Amino acid sequence: MTYSPCYLIGENRPGRWLITCDHATNCVPPQVAGGDLGLPHEDMERHIAYDVGAWGVAQQLAQALDAPAVAANFSRLVIDPNRGEDDPTLVMKLYDGSIIPANRGADRAEIERRLNLCYRPYHDTLARMAALPHAVIVSVHSFTRQLRGRDPRPWHVGVLHTDDERFSAPLIDRLRAEDDLCVGVNQPYTGYLPGDAIDRHCTAHHRPNVLIELRNDLIADSAGQKHWAGRLAVVLQDALGVSGL
Repeated sequence: MTYSPCYLIGENRPGRWLITCDHATNCVPPQVAGGDLGLPHEDMERHIAYDVGAWGVAQQLAQALDAPAVAANFSRLVIDPNRGEDDPTLVMKLYDGSIIPANRGADRAEIERRLNLCYRPYHDTLARMAALPHAVIVSVHSFTRQLRGRDPRPWHVGVLHTDDERFSAPLIDRLRAEDDLCVGVNQPYTGYLPGDAIDRHCTAHHRPNVLIELRNDLIADSAGQKHWAGRLAVVLQDALGVSGL
């Protein structure tokens, strides 16, 4: 089977949304270290390799909103599509206590090869879809409840945003109206990283957007993914109506 670095589903769906998922899979292409980064299976199933559950949520959310979805089909440990090309964390050599053997000797030439194989084809597709008129871009991610040696994170969902709060502000308000949710604002990460996917495809073009982080234990199985996709579909539509976009 020919390797493809990107998934695009529902390309012709008419909804206003574009759902993206930067860290959808833990796939290591056969062209990279023979398809094996040298990590044990347990590490490749952890959050260090991909955003657990995020692609399942993204696909169902896109279907519920009758919108297209774009996802990267390579592990963030191969090369991170949510980093700028000049970011020093583009190819990680150590992540949450795990050394990535196949990345230890990755020089500039190897990084360039991975950029051309995986990263740039994904961003080319994302750029084309993000340019759709009136698209509101929702990037779906997940985070681990606890990093090694760190305190547990309390949030169920985080909303990451830049200075452009046209959509994020009403979304945060709508999520906070849910009595059972602990909502993080620019938690567990900052909402702005120069050169990241949102910066590149949204901020630079003044496109309305939001990045949603879901705690991965809540979406680890199909039932959790279905629940959160359905819940987010309602919340996103409500927030869009309030935003006036």
